[in-house]
Amino acid sequence: MGMPMQNDTQKDTEMNTEPDNTQEAVSESSQNPDAGKTLEEINAEIEKELEETAEAMDAVEENLDPQAQLEGDMLKWKETAMRTAADLENFRKRMSREKAEAIKFGNQKLIEELLPVIDNFNMGMMAAEAESGSMIYMGMKMVQAQLEGFLSGQGVTEAVTEVGSDFDPNIHDAMSQEESDEHEEGKIIRVMRKGYLLGDRLIRPANVVVSKKADEAEPAIDVEAENSSE
Repeated sequence: MGMPMQNDTQKDTEMNTEPDNTQEAVSESSQNPDAGKTLEEINAEIEKELEETAEAMDAVEENLDPQAQLEGDMLKWKETAMRTAADLENFRKRMSREKAEAIKFGNQKLIEELLPVIDNFNMGMMAAEAESGSMIYMGMKMVQAQLEGFLSGQGVTEAVTEVGSDFDPNIHDAMSQEESDEHEEGKIIRVMRKGYLLGDRLIRPANVVVSKKADEAEPAIDVEAENSSE
């Protein structure tokens, strides 16, 4: 009679020692809300949250003052238009200046190569002045006038170089210095080769000789006076 009661007590003890899986599942579910969900369900929830956020931002923008928003847009586009107009005007001025310089100085290389020829021609004219009445000299004179007219038409002028004027390193090239009793120090006493300007640009300096201060003679020593004083 006592044995059956012991078996029932053992069964109750075994049932109480079994793990409570239901309680662990509830705890895991509270820590991870996505537990038990498929990947498709999780992605759907994320997309829904993004849509709700975008709708909320649109609602905030719609609540802004339309007049203030319009004025802000107008100021922004006005500033952009003014900046663009200024850039365009600067571009036009730069292109116009570059075009004018290209036209003005386009023949500079040709003129620089022509100047030595003109120098030699002028030397021939100086040698032919002895027969100024001859037809050859008269023909050379006409050619010289044509050359001068060509240079003038291209905007070429002689650099100001006069004997007795001040030496200017911006347009003159000093070949040497010589003592001069007629001119002060730093004056041009002779022009070796003419200089030329193309517009306001120097294309060849003038070769000149510049005066310098004469060396003062050292006083002569009277040897006899020194010997007598000793």
